[in-house]
Order: sequence, then C-alpha cells, then structure tokens
Amino acid sequence: MGRRAGGAPRAAAARRAPGRRRLRARLGASIAKLREGGDRLNLNLLGEAVLGEREALRRLEGTRRLLERDDVDYVSIKVSSIASQLSMWAFEDAVERVVERLTPLYEAAAMSPTPTFINLDMEEYRDLDLTVAVFQRLLDHPNLLELEAGIVLQAYLPDALGVLQRLTSWAAARRARGGAPIKVRVVKGANLPMERVDAAVHDWPLATVGSKTEADTNYKRVLDWALDPERTDAVRIGVAGHNLFDVAFAWLLANDRGVVDAVDFEMLLGMATGQARAIREDVGRLLLYTPVVHPGEFDVAISYLIRRLEENSSPENFLSAVFELEDETVFQRELERFRLSLEALDDRVPTPNRTQDRLREWSSGSGLRLVQEHAGAGEHALDPAAAGLTQAVLGLSRGSGASAATAGFRNEPDTDPSLPGNRRWARLITDRIAASTIGTATADTARITSPEALQELLRAVGRRAERWGERLGYDRAAILDRAGLAIAANRDRLLEVMASETGKTLAEGDPEVSEAIDFAHYYATRARELDAITGATFVPARITVVAPPWNFPVAIPAGSVLAALAAGSGVVLKPAPQARRSAAVLVEALWDAGVPQDLLALVDLDEESLGRALVTDPLVDRVILTGSYDTAKLFRSWRPDLPLVAETSGKNAIVVTPHADYDLAVADIVKSAFGHAGQKCSAASLVILVGSVARSKRFRAQLVDAVTSLRVGYPDDPATAMGPLIEAPTGKLAHALTSLGGGESWLVEPRRLDGTGRLWSPGVREGVGENSYFHLTEFFGPVLGIMHAMTLEDAIRMQNATDYGLTAGLHSLHADELALWLDSVEAGNLYVNRGITGAIVRRQPFGGWKRSSVGGGSKAGGPNHLIGLGSWKPSPARPSSTLHLRGLDDRARQFIEAAQSSLQYEQFDLLRRSALSDQLAWSTEFGVVTDISEVGVERNLFRYLRVPIALRLADGGDLGELLRVVAAGLLTRSRMDISTSIPLPPRVLEMLGGDELAEMAGLVPKVVVESDAQWLARAAAGRITASRIRIVGDIVSDRVDAFASPQGRTGPSLGPGIEAVIDARNATRSFTDVVTGLTRGSTGKPIPLQRADGSRIPLASALAEALGGAPDVAIFANPVTPSGRVELLPFLREQSISITNHRFGNPIALSDDVI
Repeated sequence: MGRRAGGAPRAAAARRAPGRRRLRARLGASIAKLREGGDRLNLNLLGEAVLGEREALRRLEGTRRLLERDDVDYVSIKVSSIASQLSMWAFEDAVERVVERLTPLYEAAAMSPTPTFINLDMEEYRDLDLTVAVFQRLLDHPNLLELEAGIVLQAYLPDALGVLQRLTSWAAARRARGGAPIKVRVVKGANLPMERVDAAVHDWPLATVGSKTEADTNYKRVLDWALDPERTDAVRIGVAGHNLFDVAFAWLLANDRGVVDAVDFEMLLGMATGQARAIREDVGRLLLYTPVVHPGEFDVAISYLIRRLEENSSPENFLSAVFELEDETVFQRELERFRLSLEALDDRVPTPNRTQDRLREWSSGSGLRLVQEHAGAGEHALDPAAAGLTQAVLGLSRGSGASAATAGFRNEPDTDPSLPGNRRWARLITDRIAASTIGTATADTARITSPEALQELLRAVGRRAERWGERLGYDRAAILDRAGLAIAANRDRLLEVMASETGKTLAEGDPEVSEAIDFAHYYATRARELDAITGATFVPARITVVAPPWNFPVAIPAGSVLAALAAGSGVVLKPAPQARRSAAVLVEALWDAGVPQDLLALVDLDEESLGRALVTDPLVDRVILTGSYDTAKLFRSWRPDLPLVAETSGKNAIVVTPHADYDLAVADIVKSAFGHAGQKCSAASLVILVGSVARSKRFRAQLVDAVTSLRVGYPDDPATAMGPLIEAPTGKLAHALTSLGGGESWLVEPRRLDGTGRLWSPGVREGVGENSYFHLTEFFGPVLGIMHAMTLEDAIRMQNATDYGLTAGLHSLHADELALWLDSVEAGNLYVNRGITGAIVRRQPFGGWKRSSVGGGSKAGGPNHLIGLGSWKPSPARPSSTLHLRGLDDRARQFIEAAQSSLQYEQFDLLRRSALSDQLAWSTEFGVVTDISEVGVERNLFRYLRVPIALRLADGGDLGELLRVVAAGLLTRSRMDISTSIPLPPRVLEMLGGDELAEMAGLVPKVVVESDAQWLARAAAGRITASRIRIVGDIVSDRVDAFASPQGRTGPSLGPGIEAVIDARNATRSFTDVVTGLTRGSTGKPIPLQRADGSRIPLASALAEALGGAPDVAIFANPVTPSGRVELLPFLREQSISITNHRFGNPIALSDDVI
C-alpha cells in the first residue's frame, strides 16, 4: 500500500512533465525574441493574490525556477508575494520570515556561475521599511557580501531621498568591507490610486507627494543626489521611466558627472516602443521590466494591466502624450511640465507625510489639546425657527442640511503600524500584556454586594443626574470632547488591558480605541443638536444602566456611556465579568476628563443575586444592552415595560456571485469570519456561493489557503492574526467546533491548540443546508459555514431566513445584482465588495433589524441615537397667524384640508405646523440618501425605509394629536393600522381610503374604533402584528375604570380597507373573557388599567404587560410634538450601506445608477 500511495504523486508529476516542458519552451522562445535587440529583461513573476502560504511558497518556487534558467539573469520579487499575511505590528517577525525565505534564493544567485541579479520590488508604502530592512539584513550576511542586488525606491514618496541616503551610507560601509555595490532602481511609483484608498479609508495623510509636479521634482531630486561619483561606487542607479525629458535629464547629468557606467536605463516592456528605440540609440541597451504569467492564470495580471492603462490614459502622465509629441501644442505642454518640475528642484531632503508617533503625541507638555474641529460642531445648523418653517421648506435643495449638525466632526485615525515610532510604542505594550494588572484596583472598589449598597449608589447617581440633565447640550458636549481626548491619551493602557483580559490583539484593539474616541466627539456634536430641535423639548432619562459585552470591552461601553451622558442621563456601568478591568481603565479616563464619579458609576455585582434588582429598580429609567436576544428577553421578563435599547445577536452571511472578484471576496470573508476569533456580533458566520462559484477550484483553494495560514495565538505575540476565545467553548460553540450536521463536511477542520481550550484553529464546513441548525444558529466563534444557491434570489432567501438582521455582505461587480440585493436583503448594515465588520462612527452607523435590535432601532454612532435615549414633550409655541399650506406635498395638503372642519383652530394649527416640520425633516434627513462622510473610495450611504406601524389613540386622547401622527405616516407612506377611541372624521376616512395608489400598494390604513381595554385584548391575543406601536394621548388620570370603554357608535361608510367597531358595547361585554383567557396565555393574569389606589396605569405599561415584554415590539408613547425630526422616526428604520467604490484604486460606477 505504501508503494502504491507513494507512486500516485510520482505518476501525477509524470503526467504534468510534458506540459511543463512545453511551457518552458514557450517562455524560452519569448525571452529569446525579446532579447533580439540586445536588451536585458527584468522578469517579474505574476500570480494569484497571495492570501496564504500555499500561494506565497508557489510564487517563491516559481521565481527560483526562473533563476535556474540559463536565459534568465535578472528577476524582481516583492516581499509581500513570498510571505502571506505579514503584519506590521510584528515587524521583526515579518523581517525574519521574509529573510528566511529569500536567503536560499540569494545564495543560489551568489553561487551561480553567471551573474544573476535579484531586485527587491515594492508597491505599497506600508512595505517600505520592511523591504529596506529585509534587503539590508540579506546583504549583511557574510555569504552574500560579494553579491550585487537591487532594491526599488518610489520617488513619489517624500521619504525616498532620506531612504536613499541611509541606504547609501550602509552600502558604502558594506563596500568598505569588501562587498559588492548595490543598485537602486528609481521609479516614480505606480500605486498612487491604492495609496489614495489607504489614506482615505484610514484618514491618514496621503503617503505620496501631493501632485504630479511634485513627484517629477522629487524624481529629479533623487537622481541629482544619487548621480555623484562619490556615491555611485557603492550604489548604482537604475533610471526607470518613460518621460523622455526625464530620461534626457538623467542621461545628460550622468554624462556631465562621469557616472554613465553606473547607470542603467529601464522601461516597461511593450510601452512606448518607439520612444524606447530612440533612447536605446543614445544610451545603449535597455533593461525591460517584463511581467511573466502562466497562460492559465492570465486573469491575475488584470491589476498590473489596469495600472499600465491608467498610466497611459491619465492626462497628467507623459505616456498619455507619447503618440502626439509631434504636435507642437502637446510638446510644449510636456516641456512646460518638465520646466516647472525643474524650477522647483532644491537640495532639501523632504520629510515623510506620515509622521504619526504614539510615543510622542502625549509627551510631557502636549496636554489635553481640544482640537478646534471638535469644538464648534453644529453651530451652523439649520434653524427653521429663526427663518420660519414655510420659508425653510420652500428653500430646500436636495440633500441640504443633512450634514450640518456634524460639520466639524472628523474620525480619529487608527495607529499606522508601518511607522517606526508606532512600532516601538506597540512593543512596549506587548511587553506588558502578560503581567498586566491595570484596572484591578478600580474594578475591586466597584464591587457591590448588597441591595442596600446598590440602592445607595443609585440614589447618589440620581441626585447628580438631575443637575446634569438640566445643563445645556453644549455644556455636556464640552465634557464629552474632553473625554475623547482622555481616551486618546490612554490608548496604550486600553490596548494593554484589552489584550491582557480579553485576548484582543493590537490589530483588533486599536480601531476599537479609535471608535471610542469617535463616540465621544460625535455624541458631543449630537448633544448640541438636542438643544436645537424645533417644536420639541428633550427630557433626559434620570439613570441609564449600561450593560455591555466582553467582546468589545472598550468601544461598546464607551459608546453606550457617552451616548447616555450626552443625552443628559446619569449612568451606571455594569461591565461583563470577563471585561471588568477594561471597563475600569475606561472609566478612570472619563473621570480624569471631568465626568463626575457620582454621575458615572462603575459597578461590579453578582448577576444572579443583584442583576435583577439593578434592572428593575424604579430609579432606572433606561437600559442600554449589547448582548444576546435571550438576555433582552430576560430583562423584559423581569420588567415588561423596561425602556430597553439593545443591539443583540447576529447570524450574518456574505453572498458571492459569479460576477465577484474571487480573490477580494476570499480576503474579505476570512477577515470578517475570523477577526477576533469570530467573536463579533457582526462576524460572517456563513458564505453563500451562487451558481458556478460553488464549483470554482480557485475560490476554494484560495479560501483554504487563507484560512489555514492564519496564525493563531495570544496577543502578547504581535504576529498573532487570530487571538484566543474568551473562554473554553461550551454548548453551541463547542458543538459547532466539533460536530457536523447532515450533509456537511469539513473543508478546514478546526483543532484545539492548547491545554486551556481557548486556542482553536479556524474551521470551515461546507454542505450547510438551508434551514439547518448551522444555517439558523448564532455560534460566536471561529467557524464558517458554506452554503450553495442556484440563483441570487435563492441566496437572498437564505440570507434573510434567520431571525436576525445585523450585517450582510455581497460580492458582485454586476449592477443588476447589486440592485436586486439592496432591494431585498433584510439587515441594518449592508456591505458590498468589502468586509462586513468594523463599522466606523458616523461613516457606518451600526445596528440591526429583526431580532438583532430591541427598541426604537436608532443606530449607534448615527444621527438619531441620542434622540431615542430620553423622552420628548412639545415646546411652547404661539399660534400661527397664517393658515396657508404652501410648501407641502399634495397628499399632506389634502389630508389637512379634509381634517380642517373637524378641528379647533389650535388643533388645526398644530397639524399645519407639524406637516411643515415633517416636510422639512423629510427633505433634509429622512427622505434623502446621504453619504455624509464622503470618503470617495467608499460610498457610505445612510437611508431610511418605511416600516409598518400600529397607531393607538388612547381613551380620552385628542383627535388633533392622532391626526398629527397620521400625517407623519402619510408622508413616509408607511402602512398604518389605526386604533382609536373616537371615530375619525368622515372626510378624513374618505381621504385615507380614496388613494388608488395607496390601495394598490397595500398602504390604505386599517381603522378600528375601540376602547383601550379592547385594544389590549387584541394585543394579548397576538392580533396586533406590527413591530412598532405609537400610542397617542397616553395621559394618566386620577381614576379610570379598569376596562372602561366609549359608548357604542354607528360610524359612516368608511371606504375600502377601513374598518370600525360598530358596537363597542358588545366588544366590551366579551372583553373580560378575552383578556382573561388570552392574556393569561403569556402573563398568567388579566392586564389592569389602574392600580390598587385607583390611579391610571399608563397605556404603554399595560400594553407591555399584555405583550409579555416582547422585545420584538417597540412602543413609542411620548407626548405628541410638532417636530418632524422626532415624530417621523417611529415610521422609519435606518439602514447603512457601505460600497467599495473603486477597482485597484480607480473609481467605478457600479452603484451610481442603483442608489
């Protein structure tokens, strides 16, 4: 058996041998033909995207085979192509890995009987320091002292001359030891589009110079310094480029200084062949940069070809003029560009654009600097009250006003680990992780062990909260801005404690700290807005309990705490037991920033004995939870009417269609599925492959390669790509890591890697069936399931089939597929051609649909989050002196005209002013799709979609207030079920029922006249199906009979789709049986409408009791206000859409006509 098994690979190799010989022969023929003119060839082996070690080693082996050929004497290779998943956080490890792999290649070149040259290439700025370090480390090896080798420098980087000077000093010392010279290939740089992407996405300075003229000048600056006889003995120069003026400049300079023998002139194969012939006549032979690709993998050369096309087509580039230089106008244009770049030439050494240094930014004397961009946000916000509502409505333009409230906000840049100062800073952190105990003392002090101590703490927070809530939003914002600076100053401590306590790597933790900083400054801008909302006054919650998870131990508690503080509430922070020290370090920073300790209390208590007491305490007005849906249900079972804002579970999928870029899709899937070991509510748990993708060997191979190459470890090893689980897996996660369902198999089987049970290699299972256990269950760990769908419609059905709707992804480059998906997918955060984790404040406000969200549905880090963290009441207003309806759309005007005869003047005026406010809010915020961040390379869109809603006018409520709310629903065109204690006016009913378009769309409201008691009975019986309920007129009176109802009335003919309870007495007579029987099915007792002392129970509380505290239903019961900014929200749900808007850095129009 052993011989047979061993013979199989040999037989396969034998079958492949003839094909390889044919390919070698074809390559040999091509090389010979290209060399006929006497030019040398610099071969660069292209291949599939390097996502894992298989492809990296294959590329390395391919380059080795090239060097073994007799007809190859010059190759280029990039460090990023021969070692996968290199992390700049682990710089030394990356250097060692690359040097270890390249050393045999360089040793083979050194021992070659004929001169063989290896050029170390680079594209990305992030690889600059790494490439230089690898190059020097290799050539410092004693065995390679006499080897001449080369490296590339990109002149569009201001760093280039400084790097060249350092290389020259090193090379001169090497030469003095008897070593060979080195060669530096000077190019202008061809990765500018992707450098712009990198800068825009991270909000870092652009690594390159700012203009083409500056790049041309720096190119000449580098050559001017390099082409010196005192330097060329150690450093030979390759002048690479196609600009005839620059080539002539270098040729004349080299001749003038007598260094022609130390210069090579290099061009790209096949580009500007006529100019190449002309240059060859003057300088002799050329060195042609020659890409080599396997015929079966030609598609992988697309990115290379796109860059070449971009060079040809860009009007700024010389190549765009090569075919028109005989035209005098074109020639003079290029000559003038050359002169301008020459005139700017000087002898200074430019400094890098990226200078971020975490070691220096908070050094002594820097202080807490309140950046001006954070200080004045919102001061130019649109003020409808000042200009008049009508004038504001009439003066609108599309999208105006949407960004005014946060005009001064700017996201905090993450740490750039490609910079040396930041790497030194990071090493200091990783050295402290293993022994870290910071936060322990504060966490221990926060321990509460008795109900009495908890009560005392709550009373203290409540007293301080009253004063805090009375302060203006501008005053609170100033403290929040200081809090943001304090968090920034504690970035290193927060990274240390997160890594030590929860296993978070620096690469995962650093963006989390940036997010916490963003929350502080963004919510500061929104706190200012609360004061400026016209027609409504914000009433802060007294105490908000914040219950965050352990998986984001800084960003989520920071966001929740800062939002509550911005909204004027006192806060009790109860962190997860696994993250108590992280919360302590965060709170210490906030206290240091000026947040009073008795306003923000940290508590550590036993969840079994005191958790319920905390959540149900009457002093607690609101709870902000981030956790599981089951936890939300538990909280509501303790207190059905608990005002709960929760971001809960997710079962998230990425759909990949045949029109996707497979390499990009795999990279995004792996990052989304296994970042922080899959312990993110937004993580990708499923990938759904459409049609032929499921049969793609390349997709499958790339996925396996990327997953199996992930380095798993603890965060004190900076090379760790996937950290540990928070604890050894049990229950569902243990099942997912060790067991397969029917029809499933392991594509990559997860393995336990250490004795703690916390380290697991990632797993990928395929064959996951629709509606199977793995399809529908959240596991929260490093295991990914693969599903197959015949069509995109099938894939969307699978993606929507779960109870959750948090994040969803699509990889497709087809506009029609994008349009279908955007119209159909059910999730709060959508991502197209990118990963589905890592939402950024304001750029991608975060929050889900369905059972991924509890409460009003406003997204964290979004424009409405603070609005839902308190209550609202109408602001005092004088009646208007005008009755006109100018500025309103036809539907709103017709509705008001239909209602006018049934209303008192004050009611009519409220309705009119409200409709104008609604129109203004709709035109500036709710009715437009906005991209407020305007990153460019991404379209980060925020939109509102209408949602069905049930309206209830309570017994004794005001008809005018109900009509005001109905008017809001008509504007949003939401489907409304209206329950009212008094009939609607006939003309209003006719108007609501007479809209043919609304009837065709199923939007004609259903109207029922009934008492509160009857309505509660229907709710308890499950006959109110809307997930949102707006109660109007929920006024508490002195004494109201428990099941009181209005007298029976006979209503008019109501029109299509309209219903009324004709005999309310009969409905009342049967109510006791209904509420007793059906309500007891969920709560075990009837739902009363009054307390034992005869006082009225708020209808919202009674409804919550009738629904058993169901987290699936959001109840809105604020007093009705004329503010559209407030009143439209219950009718809408938010959606964030992030679309990659480029291909290899070049803009694309994929989504322009879709959304």
